[in-house]
Amino acid sequence: MRDFPSCFGESAVQVADASCSSVIVSKASQNSVTCMYRCRLLDESCLISIVWSKNLMGQCLSVEIYDASHQFIYKMDVKSSLFSKRKGTKCLELNSYKIEVFWDLSVAKFGSGPEPLGSYYVGVVCRGEMVLLIGDLAEEAFKKTGAAAAVSTTMLVAKREHTVGKRVFGTKARFCDMGPIHDLKIECDTRGGDDPFLVVRVDAKTVMKVQHLHWKFRGNCTILVDEMPVEVFWDVHSWLFGSGVGSGVFMFQTSLSAEKQWSSPSLSDPTGWSKSFKESNSRSLGFSLVLYAWKSE
Repeated sequence: MRDFPSCFGESAVQVADASCSSVIVSKASQNSVTCMYRCRLLDESCLISIVWSKNLMGQCLSVEIYDASHQFIYKMDVKSSLFSKRKGTKCLELNSYKIEVFWDLSVAKFGSGPEPLGSYYVGVVCRGEMVLLIGDLAEEAFKKTGAAAAVSTTMLVAKREHTVGKRVFGTKARFCDMGPIHDLKIECDTRGGDDPFLVVRVDAKTVMKVQHLHWKFRGNCTILVDEMPVEVFWDVHSWLFGSGVGSGVFMFQTSLSAEKQWSSPSLSDPTGWSKSFKESNSRSLGFSLVLYAWKSE
């Protein structure tokens, strides 16, 4: 079992790793969303990742727990064959304590992607405390579990998402706690013209434009969102020079300190990415969004 940070970075900001098959990655990854939260579990910091995915059989959900040193502790899968029940509970024991995972998706609303849009909850409970709760049915979750609200604050620290398009790739993102949700779009047409360019828009406003993309297929730039600096890293090498099956990869990091994390390792080095990702989370550098953009014919 790989640890969560390495899963996040295995193809990150460059998918053309010789040890990976881009075809396999594209088929397996295009319908998945991973959210990672920093929580308190048994009086220690931990990371809990929620993975939503969709395949030909239907929706799937995974919950993975990692300790403060990013070592894997537990994984719970709700496979598509079990998803028809739409609600349930699973538990494990850790250091003589019981950790329970509750979920209710019986009336969940889904769009075209694997992540529910509303009317659901997923909760993690330990020692009678709600360690993590996501979804908009909080009242139902506390009633079902009988848990008390956690004293410490849960924080979404990273999200990995996949989007498919021909020249425009979009998602929605919240770059800070309690901040507004923004409409994020990346536009790039690499098939026409001798000088393709890259445009990033937030709420329809152009915040970044990269010209001469054949020479600048990897790079970084700082933009302002909600009067806050957001560092943008991009790698579209596979779009311009690959076989056409790879993805462009983009990272949006809410801390200026992120540049220091990326100045040493190469963006195309999965080991360097994994190391940077671990360091960024251990130093609480802020929120990261990693977006894989897959081109469709």
